[in-house]
Parts: sequence; C-alpha cells; structure tokens
Amino acid sequence: MEAISISACQAKSHSTYTRAPAPQQQHQVVYDLKMLKTKSDNPSSKPLTNSTINTEDSTPTVSIHSKHPKGKKYSQMSDAEVQDAVESGQIKFFDLEKELGDEFRAVKIRRNVIESRSKQSFTNLPYEHFDYRTVLGQCCENVIGYATVPVGVAGPLLVDGKEYYIPMATTEGCLVASATRGCKAITQSGGCNAHLIADGMCRAPVLGVPDAKTALALKTWAEINFDKLASTFNATSRFARLVDVQSFIAGRKVYMRFKCTSGDAMGMNMVGKGVEKALELIQRSFPSCSIISLSGNVCTDKKPSAINWIEGRGKSVVCDAVIKGDVIKSVLKTTVDALVELNYAKNLLGSAVAGSIGGQNAHASNIVTSIFLATGQDVAQNVESSTCMTLMEPTNDGQDLYVSVTLPSLEVGTIGGGTQLPAQSAMLSLLGVKGSDPEAPGKNAANLARIIGAAVMAGELSLMSALSSGALIKSHMKLNRREPATTELASSCPAGGQ
Repeated sequence: MEAISISACQAKSHSTYTRAPAPQQQHQVVYDLKMLKTKSDNPSSKPLTNSTINTEDSTPTVSIHSKHPKGKKYSQMSDAEVQDAVESGQIKFFDLEKELGDEFRAVKIRRNVIESRSKQSFTNLPYEHFDYRTVLGQCCENVIGYATVPVGVAGPLLVDGKEYYIPMATTEGCLVASATRGCKAITQSGGCNAHLIADGMCRAPVLGVPDAKTALALKTWAEINFDKLASTFNATSRFARLVDVQSFIAGRKVYMRFKCTSGDAMGMNMVGKGVEKALELIQRSFPSCSIISLSGNVCTDKKPSAINWIEGRGKSVVCDAVIKGDVIKSVLKTTVDALVELNYAKNLLGSAVAGSIGGQNAHASNIVTSIFLATGQDVAQNVESSTCMTLMEPTNDGQDLYVSVTLPSLEVGTIGGGTQLPAQSAMLSLLGVKGSDPEAPGKNAANLARIIGAAVMAGELSLMSALSSGALIKSHMKLNRREPATTELASSCPAGGQ
C-alpha cells in the first residue's frame, strides 16, 4: 500500500491514532483527510474508510483495515490470507477481532501467527469451547487461548449457620485436602462467625504544590471542604460514595488517600473516576497545584504496605471460632497446647523477627489466591488481600481452642472484570454471591469477603496442625509428588487431555 504523508493533528473523529512522535520528527501537512476521498467517477479508486493513522514511524501513514487493497473484505478472506495481512502490517496484530468481526477466528489466526514466528506449537494450550466475547475489552488482549487450572472444592464449611463449598483453583497438591480438613474441624465444632468490620476502596493521587505552606493549606482545605469533595466524587457513580480523605505531606508533595464504598464492585475503576473529578475541584481552588499521578502508591495497590495493614483497603474482615478439644485430637491430630505454642513461635514471634507487615499467619495467601482465581478476582491483589493475623488461645479452662483471623485488606467484587467469565461466574453462583444484590448493593461482595475469611481460617487450622504434628512433608509427598500421567494416558481419559 502506498504511504501518504499527513499530519496526525488532522485526524478526524472516526480515526484512531497512537501517541504522536517527538516534535522534531513531525512532518508538514501534505493532505487533509477530506482531500484523500476519491471522486465517484473514478471506479478504480476506493474511498478511505475506517482509517488508522500510524505515527509510530518517522513518516505517519494511513492504512486501510476494513478491506484488502483488492477490495476483498478481511472477513471474507481465508485464514492464510488474513495471516499474510497481519505479517505484512495491513492488519495490526491486536486489531484482528475488530477487523474480522469474529473473536474465535481472531484467536485462531493469532495463534498461527505466533506459532509461525516462534517456531513453537501451542497444541496443549486450549482455545476452543470458549466465548471470547466475555474477554474482549474487559479481561485480556492479544488472546491466543486460555490456561486450564484445576478447580477443587473444600467443605462443607459452616459460616454463620450456613454451609458453603469453597471453590479453589490451584496447582498445589494437598491444598484443597488440607483446607477441607480445616473446614471439617470448624463445622464439627459448631461453625465460625465472620464479620465485615470496614469497607472502602482507596486511591491516593500525588499532587505537587509550590511549597510546604501550600501543601498544608491544601490539606486543611480538604478537611474543611470534605462535603464538597464528596458531592463531586459521588456524582460520578450510582454506587461510589466517598467516606474519607486522608492527606499526607512530604515536602511539597501531597498524597490524598480517597476512600469510598463501591457497591458489589471491587471498585478500582469507580474510585479512580471519582478522584479525577475531585481533583478538578481541587485545582480550581489551588491553581498552582499539579497532578503528578492519579496513583502515588499510598493507595496502596498490589504492593505490601503498613497503611493497608493499619487503615485497611477494600473489605476488612474478622472471623473467629471455638474448636472443640476432641475435634482437635480426632480431626486435626494435635493438641490445644501444641497449636497455641506454635502459633506464638511461628506466626507472631517468627514474623516479628522477619520484620513482616501483615505476615502474621501460616499461609493465608494460599487460600486467598486460589479463591481469587476461581471467582474471577484481580489475582495480583493477593499481595495486600492476603495480609492476615492468625491468633490462637486456649479457652474453656484449656480444653478448647479459640482461633481468629483478621484480614484488613480483602479486595473483592462480584461484578466486573473476571467475575463475568463463565467459569468464574459459576463459582460465584456456587457461593450464592453472583452479581450485584438489587436490594442491598454491596451485600454480595461483603459476603464473599466473609466467606474467604472463614476459608482462610480453615486453611490456617489445618496447616498449623500438620506442622505441630510433623505431618506436613508426609502429606505433601502423598498428594503433591505423584508421578504425572503421560500425554498418552491423559488423552485416553473419558474427558480427554483437557
């Protein structure tokens, strides 16, 4: 295709464009897009439609994506022809779904392109029997298939008088079996109680001001004008409600930690949208204030931090139960005294020696991450969501065990993101928390957080018992070291190798 030199600033509203090149690389205007349209009396020419301006090279070009240069629509071309169009640059690698209007075919052709380029086969990466409409524009880009992770269920687990089967997606043998043992101990002891003690997703932009005096003035203004900030923030959503703004000053930088409830959504997009509007209000009152970044790491997202541990982020949950002494002996194969001593030495004292923030637990992350995978949560948020303090104390004259887990930063939702994928949606249905509660927005997400907290306690009980009795390695060798089935054996199974 012949390249036509144009200026990126002349792109019309129907065109899409990438970041403009540096000023010294820009070119003078040669043609306006209107001038590029051909006259109807020239049958050999085609009008330019669905144009895309490519400014990544030193010379911007206009390329036609909806039709092949010969006039043949891409959707009417063979897979091989489309692949050639991708390789030649006529179709952008990431635009296959849009150009073909067929998500599944786009995935198939993209696989062929990567296999050709990498000289590697993707035979064992499945791509069929999946509705890619649930992915496009929501969960993933440049899709070539999906990873299969086994999903097991632990339980039943009795939480506040109701039994649940806990879906866990994991590749760690012994994990589901261990969690099930913990569920059994809790349920046979009468169940556990789970409480939501705080709720609020956070976003903390970093602002720049001329000096420390202005920084203090901005902090004071935000405290006095909270109602104005809340009104502006809340107008951006039916569900987002600003509940707090904390300001932290470092020199002439101000970090404003906005916290809001977000209904049944996890809330990151919701709080971000509200913060942007609130910042517009702030800049009108402080014209010298600059927005350095929407996130200044005081939020804190996907990173460990003391502020999340102390102030909480997302759902803050505490669960507790009394485990009967005879159940500890018969199910957990240990004693009350052994568990209490180990919890102090490992989870409390050992974590202090390590300087851990939120690591006062045995393996909360195992449970949190497996449920996150199974229910479509943002898995990277297991960093802060897994911060947990596990406490164990003797009770009833030392005959029984009081156990609790406190998780201050469980970031979960039951709508949006991966929760709408078919498999993950089914697991939310299993727990009775799919979607948004129409009568009480936020109830389903709160219940999911409570269930996860209870499951974490089950996992803590079982692993700590295995450690105290010396059974950890033995159980792992039994359930996590079995020789894998060969490809031939797997493919001969009724369900095939997938």
